[in-house]
Amino acid sequence: MTGHIKEQSGNKYQAEPETWSKVAVIILTLNAGGQLPRLLNVINNQSVQPCDVLVIDSSSEDDTLSVAVNSGVRTETIPRDKFDHGATRNFGARLTTSDILVYFTQDSLPADDKLIENLTRSFKEDQTIGATYARQLPWPEAGSIEAFSRLFNYPNSSVVKSITSLQKLGIKTFFISNSCAAYRRSVFEELGGFPEYQIMDEDLVLAARMITDGHKVAYIADAVVYHSHEYTLWQQFSRYFDIGVALNSQRWILKLARSESEGSHFFKEEIKYLWRTKKAHLIPYALVDAVAKYVGYRLGLMETHIPLCLKKKLSMHKHFWNQREKQT
Repeated sequence: MTGHIKEQSGNKYQAEPETWSKVAVIILTLNAGGQLPRLLNVINNQSVQPCDVLVIDSSSEDDTLSVAVNSGVRTETIPRDKFDHGATRNFGARLTTSDILVYFTQDSLPADDKLIENLTRSFKEDQTIGATYARQLPWPEAGSIEAFSRLFNYPNSSVVKSITSLQKLGIKTFFISNSCAAYRRSVFEELGGFPEYQIMDEDLVLAARMITDGHKVAYIADAVVYHSHEYTLWQQFSRYFDIGVALNSQRWILKLARSESEGSHFFKEEIKYLWRTKKAHLIPYALVDAVAKYVGYRLGLMETHIPLCLKKKLSMHKHFWNQREKQT
């Protein structure tokens, strides 16, 4: 049986492996009416077409759903207060039957029409790979601090990570971002999917489970999306507080690889970058930014000793604490 055939520019046709027709795209949205049209348009023009595109919307108040419906993709709506980073993505996986699950957040945009092709190719080439993730470039308008973060975490060279990477990469062995990532369903289901009732870093936890179970995670530098954020100092503090909370609930990961050394390395390289790009005037801000991240992270690791009312104030994902309060 032949694979899916996609029409290319210049009236050229290229037969693709049948496995490519078993790729599903799952997009999580909330008030994404301004972002979703261009994302769906780029997905619709990919060299490798998914067999299914599913939008899971958290009860948007704008035209997100009508945009998705008019684009011909499947939609599912969940109550906003029921959103959970892991559970919602697992819900999406159960609604598809594909061999490969490709996840997007609404604010990630493929840089070209080869994104899905490049992101999924490794699954055919190496059966030990359980997940792949894309390179993230900063939006053109991103500031120097955020631009460096993307360049540091998403270099221009691909790498396949396994349990043997721990000695060299430390906590970065488990790093992955499901803002744009693909998962082999068989491995995904074998390990129970994403952890649920986890404040964030559900992608890192699943990657850690994969790697410690003998699978590999591949960073694909030629699968490129635009994705970046401009966080304030308080938002950085809150985000890293939540990272600390997430890792506090997964202490087994910290026993394998501590994260503080990676933060120190990041800051040193950031200073070099700002100096090299003639942005030295931003170094004091970068220092305060680093302190905010570190203090937030350390407090997050101690969250069991912090009153719930205070955790709500410190956290970026306040809905998580509201859900936890209902469960107690």
